[in-house]
Amino acid sequence: MTIYTLHRGHLPLVVSLPHVGIELPDDQRWRYVERALDVEDTDWHLEKLYDFVRELGASLIVPRFSRYLIDLNRPREDTPMYPGMNNTELCPTRFFTGDPLYRDGSAPDAAEIAGRIQHCWQPYHDALRAELDRLRGLQGHAILFDGHSIKSELPWLFDGRLPELNLGTVSGSSCAPALRSALAGVLAAQSRFSQVVDGRFKGGYTTRHYGDPDHEVHAIQLEMCWSCYMQETAPYVYEPERARSVQPVLRQLIETMLAWRPRG
Repeated sequence: MTIYTLHRGHLPLVVSLPHVGIELPDDQRWRYVERALDVEDTDWHLEKLYDFVRELGASLIVPRFSRYLIDLNRPREDTPMYPGMNNTELCPTRFFTGDPLYRDGSAPDAAEIAGRIQHCWQPYHDALRAELDRLRGLQGHAILFDGHSIKSELPWLFDGRLPELNLGTVSGSSCAPALRSALAGVLAAQSRFSQVVDGRFKGGYTTRHYGDPDHEVHAIQLEMCWSCYMQETAPYVYEPERARSVQPVLRQLIETMLAWRPRG
Protein backbone atom coordinates (compact mmCIF):
# COMPACT_ATOMS: atom_id res chain seq x y z
CA MET A 1 0.00 0.00 0.00
CA THR A 2 1.38 3.38 -1.00
CA ILE A 3 1.56 5.67 2.04
CA TYR A 4 3.39 8.66 0.59
CA THR A 5 4.95 10.05 -2.56
CA LEU A 6 8.56 11.20 -2.45
CA HIS A 7 10.29 13.29 -5.09
CA ARG A 8 14.03 13.22 -4.49
CA GLY A 9 15.84 16.45 -5.26
CA HIS A 10 19.55 17.19 -5.32
CA LEU A 11 19.75 20.32 -3.16
CA PRO A 12 19.69 20.32 0.69
CA LEU A 13 15.97 21.00 1.22
CA VAL A 14 13.07 18.66 1.93
CA VAL A 15 9.56 20.12 1.71
CA SER A 16 7.06 18.09 3.75
CA LEU A 17 3.31 18.67 3.40
CA PRO A 18 1.96 16.28 6.04
CA HIS A 19 -1.70 17.30 5.95
CA VAL A 20 -2.53 17.32 2.23
CA GLY A 21 -3.80 13.72 2.14
CA ILE A 22 -7.54 13.34 1.59
CA GLU A 23 -8.13 9.56 1.61
CA LEU A 24 -9.66 7.48 4.38
CA PRO A 25 -9.26 3.67 4.12
CA ASP A 26 -12.45 1.85 3.20
CA ASP A 27 -12.28 -0.29 6.32
CA GLN A 28 -12.19 2.80 8.55
CA ARG A 29 -14.85 5.01 7.03
CA TRP A 30 -17.66 3.48 9.09
CA ARG A 31 -16.14 4.93 12.25
CA TYR A 32 -16.56 8.56 11.22
CA VAL A 33 -19.56 10.86 11.29
CA GLU A 34 -20.82 11.69 7.80
CA ARG A 35 -19.36 15.18 7.91
CA ALA A 36 -15.85 13.78 8.43
CA LEU A 37 -15.85 12.10 5.03
CA ASP A 38 -15.39 15.54 3.47
CA VAL A 39 -12.08 15.89 5.40
CA GLU A 40 -12.68 19.61 5.88
CA ASP A 41 -9.53 20.20 7.96
CA THR A 42 -7.20 19.22 5.12
CA ASP A 43 -4.35 21.56 4.17
CA TRP A 44 -6.06 22.03 0.83
CA HIS A 45 -4.18 22.45 -2.47
CA LEU A 46 -0.72 22.87 -0.96
CA GLU A 47 0.87 20.42 -3.37
CA LYS A 48 -0.38 22.60 -6.21
CA LEU A 49 0.72 25.81 -4.49
CA TYR A 50 4.24 24.46 -3.92
CA ASP A 51 4.54 22.70 -7.28
CA PHE A 52 7.56 24.85 -8.16
CA VAL A 53 9.84 23.29 -5.51
CA ARG A 54 10.68 20.30 -7.71
CA GLU A 55 12.06 22.47 -10.50
CA LEU A 56 14.20 24.33 -7.97
CA GLY A 57 15.90 21.08 -6.92
CA ALA A 58 14.22 20.45 -3.56
CA SER A 59 12.81 17.13 -2.37
CA LEU A 60 9.06 16.90 -1.73
CA ILE A 61 7.18 14.35 0.38
CA VAL A 62 3.38 14.19 0.56
CA PRO A 63 1.09 11.62 2.24
CA ARG A 64 -1.86 9.73 0.80
CA PHE A 65 -4.15 9.58 3.81
CA SER A 66 -6.03 12.28 5.69
CA ARG A 67 -4.93 13.64 9.04
CA TYR A 68 -8.26 12.27 10.28
CA LEU A 69 -6.68 8.80 10.08
CA ILE A 70 -3.42 9.82 11.78
CA ASP A 71 -1.67 13.15 12.17
CA LEU A 72 1.89 12.94 10.87
CA ASN A 73 2.75 16.15 12.70
CA ARG A 74 2.09 14.71 16.16
CA PRO A 75 4.42 12.55 18.28
CA ARG A 76 3.62 8.87 18.46
CA GLU A 77 3.37 9.28 22.25
CA ASP A 78 0.51 11.76 21.59
CA THR A 79 1.77 14.43 23.98
CA PRO A 80 0.05 17.82 23.39
CA MET A 81 1.86 20.22 21.08
CA TYR A 82 0.59 23.31 22.87
CA PRO A 83 -0.09 22.63 26.58
CA GLY A 84 -2.91 24.64 28.08
CA MET A 85 -4.65 25.08 24.71
CA ASN A 86 -7.06 22.94 22.72
CA ASN A 87 -5.10 20.40 20.70
CA THR A 88 -5.99 17.67 18.23
CA GLU A 89 -4.47 14.27 18.90
CA LEU A 90 -2.27 11.83 17.03
CA CYS A 91 -5.49 10.17 15.85
CA PRO A 92 -7.80 13.19 16.07
CA THR A 93 -11.17 12.75 17.72
CA ARG A 94 -12.46 16.26 16.97
CA PHE A 95 -12.81 18.62 14.06
CA PHE A 96 -11.03 21.97 14.33
CA THR A 97 -14.40 23.30 15.48
CA GLY A 98 -14.28 21.01 18.52
CA ASP A 99 -17.12 18.78 17.30
CA PRO A 100 -16.75 14.97 17.53
CA LEU A 101 -15.13 13.33 14.52
CA TYR A 102 -16.25 9.75 15.26
CA ARG A 103 -19.59 8.10 15.75
CA ASP A 104 -20.43 7.25 19.36
CA GLY A 105 -18.27 4.38 20.56
CA SER A 106 -16.28 4.18 17.32
CA ALA A 107 -13.09 6.09 18.12
CA PRO A 108 -9.96 3.99 17.62
CA ASP A 109 -8.70 2.01 20.61
CA ALA A 110 -5.04 1.55 21.54
CA ALA A 111 -4.60 -1.43 19.20
CA GLU A 112 -6.07 0.43 16.25
CA ILE A 113 -3.89 3.47 16.94
CA ALA A 114 -0.81 1.24 17.15
CA GLY A 115 -1.70 -0.20 13.73
CA ARG A 116 -2.06 3.26 12.22
CA ILE A 117 1.34 4.21 13.62
CA GLN A 118 2.92 1.08 12.18
CA HIS A 119 1.37 1.28 8.72
CA CYS A 120 1.14 5.04 8.12
CA TRP A 121 3.00 7.23 10.61
CA GLN A 122 6.24 5.27 10.89
CA PRO A 123 6.83 4.74 7.14
CA TYR A 124 6.37 8.46 6.46
CA HIS A 125 8.84 9.45 9.14
CA ASP A 126 11.31 6.74 8.15
CA ALA A 127 11.27 8.16 4.62
CA LEU A 128 11.59 11.73 5.85
CA ARG A 129 14.55 10.87 8.08
CA ALA A 130 16.26 8.91 5.30
CA GLU A 131 15.87 11.78 2.85
CA LEU A 132 17.27 14.32 5.31
CA ASP A 133 20.20 12.01 6.01
CA ARG A 134 20.81 11.49 2.29
CA LEU A 135 20.89 15.21 1.55
CA ARG A 136 23.01 16.03 4.57
CA GLY A 137 25.46 13.39 3.39
CA LEU A 138 25.59 14.97 -0.05
CA GLN A 139 25.60 18.63 0.94
CA GLY A 140 26.90 18.78 4.51
CA HIS A 141 23.61 20.11 5.85
CA ALA A 142 19.88 19.66 5.29
CA ILE A 143 16.83 21.87 5.79
CA LEU A 144 13.30 20.65 6.42
CA PHE A 145 10.43 22.97 5.47
CA ASP A 146 7.11 21.81 6.91
CA GLY A 147 4.26 23.43 4.98
CA HIS A 148 0.76 23.86 6.41
CA SER A 149 -2.43 25.85 5.86
CA ILE A 150 -5.53 26.48 7.93
CA LYS A 151 -8.76 28.45 8.08
CA SER A 152 -8.02 31.97 9.31
CA GLU A 153 -10.61 31.89 12.12
CA LEU A 154 -11.08 28.82 14.33
CA PRO A 155 -12.25 29.84 17.81
CA TRP A 156 -11.75 26.35 19.25
CA LEU A 157 -8.03 26.52 18.39
CA PHE A 158 -7.12 30.20 18.67
CA ASP A 159 -8.58 33.63 19.40
CA GLY A 160 -9.40 36.14 16.70
CA ARG A 161 -7.96 35.99 13.20
CA LEU A 162 -4.65 34.31 12.56
CA PRO A 163 -1.89 36.26 10.77
CA GLU A 164 -1.73 35.12 7.17
CA LEU A 165 1.85 33.81 7.29
CA ASN A 166 3.09 32.15 10.49
CA LEU A 167 6.74 31.12 10.52
CA GLY A 168 7.70 28.66 13.25
CA THR A 169 11.18 27.79 14.49
CA VAL A 170 10.27 26.56 18.00
CA SER A 171 11.30 29.96 19.36
CA GLY A 172 14.58 29.82 17.46
CA SER A 173 15.71 26.36 18.57
CA SER A 174 14.99 24.32 15.42
CA CYS A 175 17.29 26.14 12.99
CA ALA A 176 20.36 28.35 12.90
CA PRO A 177 19.76 31.96 13.98
CA ALA A 178 21.05 33.25 10.65
CA LEU A 179 18.56 31.11 8.73
CA ARG A 180 15.69 32.20 10.96
CA SER A 181 16.71 35.83 10.48
CA ALA A 182 16.91 35.45 6.70
CA LEU A 183 13.44 33.90 6.47
CA ALA A 184 11.94 36.43 8.86
CA GLY A 185 13.45 39.11 6.65
CA VAL A 186 11.64 37.74 3.60
CA LEU A 187 8.32 38.02 5.42
CA ALA A 188 9.08 41.47 6.83
CA ALA A 189 10.08 42.81 3.40
CA GLN A 190 6.60 42.30 1.95
CA SER A 191 3.45 44.14 3.00
CA ARG A 192 0.74 42.19 1.16
CA PHE A 193 0.29 39.55 3.88
CA SER A 194 0.25 39.86 7.66
CA GLN A 195 2.98 37.77 9.26
CA VAL A 196 4.51 36.65 12.54
CA VAL A 197 7.50 34.59 13.60
CA ASP A 198 7.01 32.06 16.42
CA GLY A 199 3.53 33.22 17.30
CA ARG A 200 0.57 30.88 17.94
CA PHE A 201 2.12 28.18 15.74
CA LYS A 202 5.78 27.72 16.66
CA GLY A 203 6.22 24.35 14.98
CA GLY A 204 4.68 20.94 15.50
CA TYR A 205 6.26 17.54 16.01
CA THR A 206 8.11 17.51 12.71
CA THR A 207 9.86 20.83 13.30
CA ARG A 208 10.67 20.00 16.92
CA HIS A 209 11.83 16.45 16.29
CA TYR A 210 14.01 16.96 13.23
CA GLY A 211 15.38 20.42 13.93
CA ASP A 212 18.94 19.83 15.16
CA PRO A 213 21.07 22.79 14.10
CA ASP A 214 24.09 21.55 16.09
CA HIS A 215 24.20 18.61 13.68
CA GLU A 216 23.29 20.68 10.59
CA VAL A 217 19.67 19.69 10.27
CA HIS A 218 17.50 22.81 10.31
CA ALA A 219 13.69 22.72 10.48
CA ILE A 220 11.13 25.44 9.80
CA GLN A 221 7.34 25.42 9.71
CA LEU A 222 5.06 27.75 7.79
CA GLU A 223 1.39 27.86 8.74
CA MET A 224 -0.56 29.85 6.15
CA CYS A 225 -4.16 31.00 6.14
CA TRP A 226 -6.36 29.52 3.45
CA SER A 227 -7.47 33.04 2.56
CA CYS A 228 -4.06 33.58 0.91
CA TYR A 229 -4.92 31.29 -1.98
CA MET A 230 -8.37 29.66 -1.74
CA GLN A 231 -11.95 29.97 -0.55
CA GLU A 232 -12.33 29.30 3.16
CA THR A 233 -15.77 27.68 2.84
CA ALA A 234 -16.84 24.46 1.14
CA PRO A 235 -16.10 23.33 -1.50
CA TYR A 236 -12.71 24.94 -0.70
CA VAL A 237 -11.93 26.07 -4.22
CA TYR A 238 -8.40 27.01 -5.24
CA GLU A 239 -8.28 30.61 -6.44
CA PRO A 240 -5.46 31.12 -8.95
CA GLU A 241 -5.47 34.90 -8.69
CA ARG A 242 -4.97 34.80 -4.93
CA ALA A 243 -2.37 32.06 -5.31
CA ARG A 244 -0.40 34.17 -7.77
CA SER A 245 -0.09 36.82 -5.05
CA VAL A 246 1.34 34.54 -2.38
CA GLN A 247 3.46 32.22 -4.52
CA PRO A 248 6.27 34.78 -5.02
CA VAL A 249 6.62 35.04 -1.24
CA LEU A 250 6.67 31.25 -0.88
CA ARG A 251 9.16 30.97 -3.70
CA GLN A 252 11.42 33.53 -2.07
CA LEU A 253 11.31 31.58 1.19
CA ILE A 254 12.25 28.38 -0.64
CA GLU A 255 15.01 30.08 -2.62
CA THR A 256 16.38 31.62 0.58
CA MET A 257 16.62 28.18 2.16
CA LEU A 258 18.24 26.71 -0.94
CA ALA A 259 20.83 29.49 -1.07
CA TRP A 260 21.64 29.46 2.65
CA ARG A 261 24.81 27.79 3.87
CA PRO A 262 26.03 27.15 7.41
CA ARG A 263 28.89 29.30 8.59
CA GLY A 264 32.30 27.70 8.52
